[in-house]
Amino acid sequence: MNDGKPKSIRPLLLLLGSLGTILAVAVWMVVGAMSGTGQAGMSGHGWAAMALGIVFSLALGGGLMALVFFSARRGYDDAAASGEHGDEGR
Repeated sequence: MNDGKPKSIRPLLLLLGSLGTILAVAVWMVVGAMSGTGQAGMSGHGWAAMALGIVFSLALGGGLMALVFFSARRGYDDAAASGEHGDEGR
């Protein structure tokens, strides 16, 4: 497959630049929103609840993605896609 041509680094730099820009804008917006709240701070319970919500959401998303990959690699989705279960009469 290697035809002697060096791979271009330009697409990688474009991707990293785009993702970096999106991250910078997101951080800028969060800092702007948090600094605009004035004296309304969040208690320790609020921070703990937010941390638990983030961890739970990431764990749930990761678990569901693992199930999708597991199902695809084991071929469990093949029978449903081909219509082998006799559901044609519906």
